[in-house]
Amino acid sequence: MFKLFKKKQTLPVIPARVPSHIAFICDGNRRWAEKRGLPPLMGHRAGISNFENLVDWYIARGVSTITFFIFSTENWNRSDEEVNFLMGLFYEELKKNMKHALEKNLRYRIVGSRARLPKKLADLCDKLEETSAENTGGTVVFALNYGGQAEIIDAVNAAIAGGRPVDRDTFETYLDTGDLLPIDLMVRTSNEFRISNFLLWKLAYAELLFMPQHWPDLVRSEKLWQTVLDEYAHRDRRFGGGKKANYAGKKKVK
Repeated sequence: MFKLFKKKQTLPVIPARVPSHIAFICDGNRRWAEKRGLPPLMGHRAGISNFENLVDWYIARGVSTITFFIFSTENWNRSDEEVNFLMGLFYEELKKNMKHALEKNLRYRIVGSRARLPKKLADLCDKLEETSAENTGGTVVFALNYGGQAEIIDAVNAAIAGGRPVDRDTFETYLDTGDLLPIDLMVRTSNEFRISNFLLWKLAYAELLFMPQHWPDLVRSEKLWQTVLDEYAHRDRRFGGGKKANYAGKKKVK
């Protein structure tokens, strides 16, 4: 008699410590394209093409909030051709996200000023947030036309207008990102070692990870996604408390 054996499936290793909130600075799209002899703008399309799979992978492993820095307040200084291309690309992506939010029970947030966005894109940002507001499967955040300093200045002015002193918790309620979890791990690609005015308040005690790969490489690679989790699992987060030490130099009595 012959026995039939099913091929044993190898499941990914999930570290014991998983960040609740991962934030990505998605850098290196144009460099990725140029390295391959492609028009620079094609790097942006490559970088945005696999967001949903990355999101689903991390949510399935216990991450509850994932933020992507996709357009800063300083990015308006780029050429009109590039900015217009990006605005159209973001519109396409957010339409896809509407379906993704429904299928996966995800809440979407778009943080940053709507002021300079094309009206149809700004309206779509509002619609996506409203449609997914009650979803509980995880939170996906796009930082679009976002600047950390501008967010804090706006919050300060709102607090002043409120007419009462604030503490840390009440000040957060004035922030565009006030409802989001603190960032546990910030990842920046393409060998850039800056935080570039990104979520300054939420980054207060974040672990920082800088990776050499360009964003379109990371967004497609489950191996790199696992590397991010493994790196975080090895970090020693003390939040200013320091390691326990025998400052007196005395031997412990058993």
